[in-house]
Amino acid sequence: MTIVKWGDFAKIDMRAGRIIKVEDFPEAKVPTYKVIVDFGPEVGHKTSSVQAKTDYRKEELLNREVVGVVNFESKSIAGFMSEVLLLGVHSQDGGLSLLEPSRRPAELGSKVY
Repeated sequence: MTIVKWGDFAKIDMRAGRIIKVEDFPEAKVPTYKVIVDFGPEVGHKTSSVQAKTDYRKEELLNREVVGVVNFESKSIAGFMSEVLLLGVHSQDGGLSLLEPSRRPAELGSKVY
């Protein structure tokens, strides 16, 4: 494990958002969706690709609150510009479990602290 200084961690801008659009992404090499996430008025709507097609149905992702890194450089994935990284962990079955705020609804765009 690498130890990170607080100043380096503080540069990462993680915020709460809500997935507002989910589309299939057949051009991707692995089963993936294209999503649009609303990160509130300060950040706005951002695009991302989510390798979650085998773990989540479109209906499960739509309107789901998520946590994402909003200040990474955009990345082209099969010709699609992914602007944010949605955070997740391995689930017990080896799939993806997206990180999301607790049962209390989050304020869209609020920073992780």
